[in-house]
Amino acid sequence: MFRAIKIVGTIVSFLVGSIGTLHRMDKQGQVDPVAVEEESTQMVRNIFEKLLKMAGVTVEVRGYENIPQDRPVLYVGNHRSYFDILVGYTTVPGLMGFVAKKEMEKIPLLSKWMLNVNCLFLDRNNIKEGLKTILTGIEKVKGGISMWIFPEGTRNKSEDPADLMEFREGSLKIAEKSGCPVIPVAITGTDDVFERHIPWIRKSHVIIEYGEPIYLKGLPLDKKKFPGAYTREIISEMIKKQQQERAGK
Repeated sequence: MFRAIKIVGTIVSFLVGSIGTLHRMDKQGQVDPVAVEEESTQMVRNIFEKLLKMAGVTVEVRGYENIPQDRPVLYVGNHRSYFDILVGYTTVPGLMGFVAKKEMEKIPLLSKWMLNVNCLFLDRNNIKEGLKTILTGIEKVKGGISMWIFPEGTRNKSEDPADLMEFREGSLKIAEKSGCPVIPVAITGTDDVFERHIPWIRKSHVIIEYGEPIYLKGLPLDKKKFPGAYTREIISEMIKKQQQERAGK
């Protein structure tokens, strides 16, 4: 319980203590928005790294070489824990924003930081507003900013991490319309930090693996029609291999 209290306290202190910084960034953003994005990204990564260390999380990164360094991408990953976001954000290169659920936009200060690091808020119950969000994501990718989406739509609570929920096909529209590659991401071990024993925070070894880029336009017709299902299958297989390795240790 002590770890959980310490982490919550650190988050609250960061958010409240950053009010002045956010005010300054608002003014600076009118003149140099890129500088604000870069500074915000570094600050958020720093606090995320601190939180992971406090939680006792060790992170093993695999497949980093599969991430193109000269262009933005769409990261598509499985989702079992709030810690997926911390691990993902601290292990990717360059500017990157998450596609988050609409409800996050209502959280004071946190939502402002999310906007500063290019996060988007998706209303899955409003088709028109959801389309606007996807179009914004396409523009961000065209502007050089990578995006990250969890196509399951919510945290997966199945006992078997490889048993993924259905991937929403529309979630890959950002890659389809922008032409950027899709990077499949498989994460295991994050739910062992918190979700499996709420409210306790426990140490965990997390593996995050970046798969080979998927270029949607180059897929065979049958896979091009359902790229979400195709990507889901790839990620599920990546997770199975990680599980087998863990079981063998």
